[in-house]
Amino acid sequence: MKYAVIDLEMCKVPKECRDYGFKYRQETIQIGAVLLNEDYEVVDKFDTYVKPQFGWIDDFIEKLTGITQRDVADAPCFEEAIEAFLDWLPADDVRCVSWSNSDPKQIIHECVNKGIEDDRLEIIFANWIDCQKTFGYKMDRKKAYSLEDALFISDIAPEGRAHNGLVDAENTAVLFTKLETEPDYKLNELYETARKEEVDHLSFCMGDLFAGIVLT
Repeated sequence: MKYAVIDLEMCKVPKECRDYGFKYRQETIQIGAVLLNEDYEVVDKFDTYVKPQFGWIDDFIEKLTGITQRDVADAPCFEEAIEAFLDWLPADDVRCVSWSNSDPKQIIHECVNKGIEDDRLEIIFANWIDCQKTFGYKMDRKKAYSLEDALFISDIAPEGRAHNGLVDAENTAVLFTKLETEPDYKLNELYETARKEEVDHLSFCMGDLFAGIVLT
């Protein structure tokens, strides 16, 4: 079994476009993914910007993701990008993984609204893995953890800039691998101590955990 760990970055869609064309609040501007083999080793990567048809990269999204309107100006449209992603996937024996179910929902929304059909999409949607839900089961908590919090709790140092599609896919892949391969799941010592003391308001008071620590 192989796993394609995917992450989408999105921009906002103005209300007037939702009223007269695209009815969803967000539109994809980047697709990043890494392919894991049966030994959970990264064997390939996929990364593309996507030119939005209805949305626009405002200052907030640019600061959050580092993606500019210039970056997507000559990028493929969503239909071309998702087709390239599907072509990149192995033909069989692969499951897609993402942090939360927002990414597969976004793909469905855009495909439906833009009239995109591909039989391969039905196959991967039927076998999609929500890593956020898996992590919640591991923590025995119902809360929806952010990827950043889950990495910290799992004692994984994130690499690269958060909210970049490929970077987030790579970090999710590290976390997913740990979930799948470590029976004795080791947590960050600070979190483990707080959990034993039943400090549930961690959700998520990172400042409380680092209070008094001076970074140099």
